[in-house]
This record gives sequence, structure tokens and C-alpha cells, in this order.
Amino acid sequence: MADLRVAVDVGGTFTDICIFDESTQSMRVTKVPSTPDNPMQAVLNGVRRANINLGDVELFSHGTTVATNALITRKFPKAAMVTTTGFRDVIEIRDGTKDDLWDAYSDVSGPYIRRRDRFEVTERIDYSGNVVTTLDEDEARRVGRLLKKRGVDTVAICFINSYANAAHEVRMREILIEELPGASISTSAEILPEIFEHNRFNTTVANAVLGPLVSGYVEELDRNLTEDGYSGELLLLHSGGGSMTSEMVKRFPVRLAASGIAAGAIAAQHVAEQCGYANAVGLDMGGTSTDISLVADGELRVTNDWEVEYGHPIVFPSIEVLTIGAGGGSLAHIDIAGSLRNGPQSAGADPGPACYRRGGAEPTNTDANLWMGRLGTDLADGEMTLDKACAKDAIEAKVASPLNLGVDAAADSIIKVANANMADAVRLVSIRRGLDPRDFALIAFGGAGALHGVDVAKELNIPTVVVPPNPGVTSALGCLLVDIQHDLSQMFTGAADSADSEAVEQHFKELELEGRERLRHEKVAESDGVFERGISMRYQGQWRSLQVKMGDGPNALREAVQLFHEEHEKQYAFRQDETPVEIYQLHLKALGKTPKPSFRPSPIGTGDPGEPLEVREVYFEGKWHSTPVYQRENLPSGAAFIGPAILNQIDSTTVIPPDSSAVIDEWFNIRITVDSATGEPALTATAADSPQSVK
Repeated sequence: MADLRVAVDVGGTFTDICIFDESTQSMRVTKVPSTPDNPMQAVLNGVRRANINLGDVELFSHGTTVATNALITRKFPKAAMVTTTGFRDVIEIRDGTKDDLWDAYSDVSGPYIRRRDRFEVTERIDYSGNVVTTLDEDEARRVGRLLKKRGVDTVAICFINSYANAAHEVRMREILIEELPGASISTSAEILPEIFEHNRFNTTVANAVLGPLVSGYVEELDRNLTEDGYSGELLLLHSGGGSMTSEMVKRFPVRLAASGIAAGAIAAQHVAEQCGYANAVGLDMGGTSTDISLVADGELRVTNDWEVEYGHPIVFPSIEVLTIGAGGGSLAHIDIAGSLRNGPQSAGADPGPACYRRGGAEPTNTDANLWMGRLGTDLADGEMTLDKACAKDAIEAKVASPLNLGVDAAADSIIKVANANMADAVRLVSIRRGLDPRDFALIAFGGAGALHGVDVAKELNIPTVVVPPNPGVTSALGCLLVDIQHDLSQMFTGAADSADSEAVEQHFKELELEGRERLRHEKVAESDGVFERGISMRYQGQWRSLQVKMGDGPNALREAVQLFHEEHEKQYAFRQDETPVEIYQLHLKALGKTPKPSFRPSPIGTGDPGEPLEVREVYFEGKWHSTPVYQRENLPSGAAFIGPAILNQIDSTTVIPPDSSAVIDEWFNIRITVDSATGEPALTATAADSPQSVK
């Protein structure tokens, strides 16, 4: 009987595997080193290491960095763009902005497709969808023959105003299929039927260049899993917080551009909800980077304005995550001004930190934590042994000696700079938007998140840190918590007070028809389909819009306008109820519900953690402390600590510094109060079916 659900998340340093057994409601995890040259190999290595019988697997979900890495490294297949005469340089001109306005020497990177590979075809459709100039099919065929001669593997078709009438793009696609059999072809009207040609063109181009790469990866992984006994659909997490089947990924590969990042944010939301926190900041610190997400009023922030590289927007709904170069493998170095820096450069999986003894000579956060006793010498359940002497040598040579510091102070400084970088990132997603971090809990996870969570919280006066069980594989858990999801949109402009509600309803029905077709293609039962409507609006005279939820029924539009006023005030601190509101766009989220794990809480208990495994000297705030070390899995629910203390787990280490108190709650999460006035943890245990809190 297939009762296992498996999730795999590929990170820059480690690949995490999470296995949930529905019959026993038990979870087990494992980690293997990532294989950057062939990420799929790490996935298969993890399945074998976990000793998973794929014949017993009901669901296999995967968060992947294949698309993200391809866009970063720009290792693309031969690609071309076909566009309307006169619009060849839209993706080169962009919107004219720069990431750093004041840096005259900093240029935005070039388009994903070079100018020599962008071709023009005579055609023109106006803003309302009327044909002004018919498509020159002879010219289109000449372009197709030229692309074949050049050996082009993938093409992006981007005609002006095709969002209003896709007929010319459809015909151009038919011609290219005849002239370029086997090529991957993306049309902007299918990928992103929206106004603003730069956003639409660039998203389509990104989809095109990723097509062959992602399709090849997915097909090979699917084949390997099937050969080993898996009979279900391979689900891949996409940037919007849902999943897609392998067949749909081949049509929309650009949706995987933030696949792995989204998994951690989803998991942070789940942990926060389970622990009773409507407001939470997710701190996902891995080996290469730290991903910061925000849960406000129980919901993750979603954005349509994001990119892997500045100036190259990918306009699909994406969970808003801020990524900085602060991970366990981030390199500490002295800049040209003689200041200590941390990241964004990383030692990665190969050679890794100096303590890995794989050739790395630069000190990292892992080396600093190891030297200060916060990290043990065994990593990943004994899979890797860390060398403290190598860590010391790297810190001494690269940081301590240049700054005339002792090794202890140098290691402490490395960690403080990393913590300051992460605290600044949290400020960007909270204080910058008018949100007070003191009203939030910090969910610390990732392989290194629990090592740094309390220090980051102290910096920001965040009162509570929650460390979930198996924090190092929490992102993989996120892959088990999502539904199949498609985000559809359609332009609909006009004044809200005079809009034809029947016309709006008809457009939503068309979107629902497309959503049902996609879910049917992904073998989702009709009864498992759920459709959520949204509408983008703006005040008259604005060009930026704000999306709000949309119901159905005769008063749905009027209610959406009221909600728009309320949300505008929340987002921008003002509202203009007397100003006319315009409709900009209609949205539909088509969900195919998938089975979710149902976690069973441990019974409430109180008690003593018992004898520690060891007492280790750990460096905190300028001096060494005798610190008890416990094995987290063996601790009773309700066990309380007054720091310092260290909790070991196979995939991560949790540090409870001095002046902090902690408790293992009923859900087997650790809650740490970071500024206890009395030195004693104050616990409020509630009924067995609800979380308990630390106050």
C-alpha cells in the first residue's frame, strides 16, 4: 500500500529529504551533499540513502534550483526571439532604471537573448485587438528557415499587443513548428497575457531559454523514479507556492525560477500557524544563503514584481522572499578598506568551509561556529566530520592576524557580522513596510538558522524564536504542504463604478474554464478543484495596481472596491474613498487539492531534560561558558531550559544563549524567549489539541 509522502529540496550545499508515513503519522529525514554539476544525482542519492521503496510512495514532491541556477549562470541552449518590426530592442531598453542609481560604473546585465538572435516580422495589432497589419507569412517562414540553419533549440514569440489578440502569435507558432520540428516555442500571449511589453517579453524569453533545460531535467528524473517503482505524478514546487506536474512544467518552466526558495516560506507559515502565531518572520539559513519571508495576519506576502537578476522581470505571482548571501558557507574576508565582511561569496558544497578538509582555505560561518563550540564535530548524522584545527587556521590567517585579534574574538566577530546582515534583511521586509518586528515571532530553520536565530531576534527585540523539529530539512517539509496551483490572469480595464458586472463574471468564467482544463490535464479530480478569484485595481491616475480578493454574486464588485480601499490603507498608509477606482486586471488561482500530512502532537508534559550528553565550552559574549549539550529527539515535551544550552539534531544545532529561556512545546517545536526578565521560562500549557505558548 502506497502510504509514504516524500519531499526533496535541493540546496546549494545539502539536499534534504523528508519522508512522512501516513499510516504511522511519523516523519523521518535525511541529508546528502548536493551535486552542483548534476542536481538530479543528489536527489537519487538521497532517495537511496533514506532507503525508500518508491513503490510505497503515494506522492513525490520536489523543490529544485535548476531554473534559478540556469538564469544566474546563463548557461542557455541556442535561443531566439521573434517580435514585431520595431520592437526588437524592448528587452534591451527595459525601463531605463538601474539597481544602484548612483553607481555610474554599474550596468544592468544584458538580455537573456542577444540582439543578433532577435528577429523582426511584419505584423501589427492595436491596443484593442484590431489587426492593423496582417502577419507577413512569407517573412515568417524566412525567419523560420534561418533559425533552423542556425540550429536554434527554443524560440520566444513576442508580438506587440498580443495580450489583446493572440491570432498572429498563434499563426507564427504554427509556422515555426513546421520549419523547426522539435523546437521548444513559447508565445507571450500564453505565458503572460498582460500589458507592459517589457515585462511580458522578458517573462516569455525566460520561459523559452529555460524550456529545454528544465524539460530535460524533469524528463530524466521522472524516468529514473518510474524505473525505480514510483507510479504517481512527479510534482514540482513553483514560485507561487503551489506545485505543477512534470507535463505542465514543460509548458511553463519559468515558474520554477524560485522553486526551492518558496518551499521554506511555506514551511515557515505552517510552523507559525501550528504554534499559534499569525505574524511571523521566516529565517531560512542554509549553506549558501539566507531566505527571509514574512507571514502577516496568517498569510504570506505574494508579489508579481521580482527577478533573479535586476532588470529582467519575471511577472508571475511569487512568494515574496528576500535572499541575502549569508549561509553556513559564507566567506569572511577583509575588504579593501580593512573592514570585516561576511558573504555574499560562499564556499558552497565544494570545496566547502575550511573545516570540511576539502581544500577550502577561507573562513566561513561554519568554521566560526565550530571554533566557538556552538557546533559539534559531527555533521549530517555522522556523514561528515569537521576539523576544528583547520577552522582555527583559516580564521587566524584570514581574519585574526589582519585585524590583530585573537582567534576567539575573530570568530565571534564573523558571527556578529553575519547576524547584523540578517537583522538588516529582516528590517527590510518588516520595518520598511511599517511593521514592527516586536509583533512577530521568528521561525528559525535551515541547516544554520537555529545557530543564529536568537542573536538575530535580540538585535531586533523579537520576543520569541520558534525552532521547528528537524530544522535543517524544514524547506523539504514545505514541499509536502502545497496543492497543485495555476495562476491565470486577464486584462480588464475600466471604471469600477460603471463596469458591467455580467461582463466581469463572463471573463472569470473563461478563466475558470482554462483553470479546469489545466487541472484536468494534471489528472486532478473535478471534486478536488478549487478556484479563488482576485482583482487588481488602482485609483484613477495611478499606474501601479493592488490586487485584492474577489467573491462572486451581484455585490462582489462593490465589496472588492471597499476591500481595495482597506488594503490600500494597509499597504500605503492612506486611502481616497472619494477618488474613482479603476479595474486593471482579473486573476484566478486554480487549485488542485493534494493529500497533506496530518501531524500528531506529542502529549503535554513537564519535566527535566535529564543528564546532558556532554558539557562543552562554548563562547558567548566575550567569554567561555560551560554549556550542557542535549540530544533533541530524546527530550521530553515540556522540558525547560535556562541558557546557555545546546540541542543537537542530525540535521541542525539549536543554540540557546545566556539570558534566554526555552521550552519544548507539545508540537515538539522549541520556543525560546530571548529576553527573560526573571531568568525563568513562564509556560502556559493549554489543551492537548492546541499549541502552548511561552510568555
